[in-house]
Formats: sequence, structure tokens, C-alpha cells
Amino acid sequence: MLDLARLRALHAVHVHGSVGAAAGALGYTPSAVSQQIAKLERETRTTLLERKGRGVALTDEAHLLVSTAQRLLSIVEETEVALEQRRGLPAGRLTMAAFPTAARGILPGVLAQLAADHPALELRLVEQDPHVSVDLVARGVVDLAVAHDWDIAPLPAPDGLERVALGADRCDVLLPAGHPLADRAELCRADLTALRWICQPPGTVCHEWLVRTLRASGAEPDLAYQVAEFATQLALVAAGLGVALVPRLGRGPVPEQVVVRPLEPAPVRGVFALWRAKASRRPAIAETVRVLRARWPAGG
Repeated sequence: MLDLARLRALHAVHVHGSVGAAAGALGYTPSAVSQQIAKLERETRTTLLERKGRGVALTDEAHLLVSTAQRLLSIVEETEVALEQRRGLPAGRLTMAAFPTAARGILPGVLAQLAADHPALELRLVEQDPHVSVDLVARGVVDLAVAHDWDIAPLPAPDGLERVALGADRCDVLLPAGHPLADRAELCRADLTALRWICQPPGTVCHEWLVRTLRASGAEPDLAYQVAEFATQLALVAAGLGVALVPRLGRGPVPEQVVVRPLEPAPVRGVFALWRAKASRRPAIAETVRVLRARWPAGG
């Protein structure tokens, strides 16, 4: 008989692309995930993972089992939702995904409140860019995601998902203290075209917004430093290496060598929570969304 936990481990490797990433998402060690899959291989008398370069690839037999696992996990989720709804209290495992600044700027308080108010709720958090987290929700890998998009770069959501707005996250231009624009009270988008930029890497929502905005102003952006962490961007700005557009949510302390200036019209990220529609009846989802909305920073 196939073991659901072992199927879940194989499914996680398929979704996340590696044993290590699957382990992080499941809250296990890589060794534990490897052991689960090794046991599944013995049970099925087949090879499920093959070495491919420095990583692994699923065999045809593994893909067959992953398809089965997806159907079984969907049935399990429906059953868990029904049981939790009957109890009327948030319970069971709830896995959330959030982009880095939300994970830092709002999730610590949300998770702490949920853990204190609902001890039967087992909380998990994975940090993911919105492009990834929306897909993870749609595929049932995570239960709920906190994501964001921009007005000129909306993030499409697959059918079967529900979403609710949490708030608007304004962004400011951060400049070295000695920069020629540092004396301005505010900046306009025409001021941005000739600047040397520190920004997030390609493939992220913030990167796309910056590139589209600058090109719309008639200039090809000079993206000199492309780093994922806003803290690193702040450090590079403080060193006088360029300017950055940084959101307020989760920004943290700004170094003395950095000047913050508003941009008009202000760039705003829309932050929202989304989950599978069939899980809407689950008390844990409703309570998590309530706490997220209640803890959104005032004046963000």
C-alpha cells in the first residue's frame, strides 16, 4: 500500500525542483525527504529519482506517482476542510507563502497572534516571490499566499483562487546623501531616467515595474546592481553606488548616508492574500485573512 507521507515528499520534490527545497517547504531535513523517497522506491520496486548534473530529475514512473499524489492530496484537503469546519475552530497545518518584505514586515506579528490564539493550528511559512507563490497556491502546495503586484504589472491569478486586498505599499526613492537630487523635497518620474539603479533581479515583480516605468519615460534603464535583498540595496545606496526604489513595508532602519525622497505620482504595490476557493470554508483561512487585514500597518 502506498504511503501518503512518502507520496507527499515526492510531490514536493516535483514542485520545488530539488530534495533540499522540498525539505524546506515540508519542514523536514533533506535526509528525511531522501529516506521517504527511498522507502517509496522499495515499496514500488522502481527508481523514482535520477541524478542530473548537480540535482535530480523525476523518472516517468515518478511522474505517474506525482499525478496520483496530487489527486490524493486534494481529497485529503477537502476532508480536512470539512472536519475543521465542523469543529468551527482553526486547526491543522496551515502553510503560508509570502514575499520577503511581507515576511519581514507583517508576518511575524500575524504568525505570533495566530499561534497564541489558536494552539491547535500548526503554522508553516515559506518565503517566495509572488510569481512563484501564486502557482504554489493553485497547485495546493501552500494554503495561502501574501503577494503583491503593480498597476502597470498586474499579477494574473489562475481560476479557482480567491483574493482579498490587504493594503497599499508605497515606494520611495533612496539616494546617497550627497546625490544631486537629495536636496529635492520630492521627485517626479522624469528625474529617474538618467540615474544608475540598484534593483531586484529579472523575473521579480519589482524589477518588471522599474523597467517598464523607465522605458515608458523614453529611457533605457541603467540597472548597474541587481540584488534580491532590500537590505543589500540599502547598503549599496549608502556606499554611493546608485539609487534604489524601495517599498516601505519591511524596509527597516535607513542608514545615515541614505536620503529618502517621495516620488510623485507615488509608485504603489497592491498587497493581497489569496487562497483556493474550495478552502474558503476552512476556519483557519478565514481567521488568517482577518488577522492579516487587522495587522496591516496604518498609513503604509
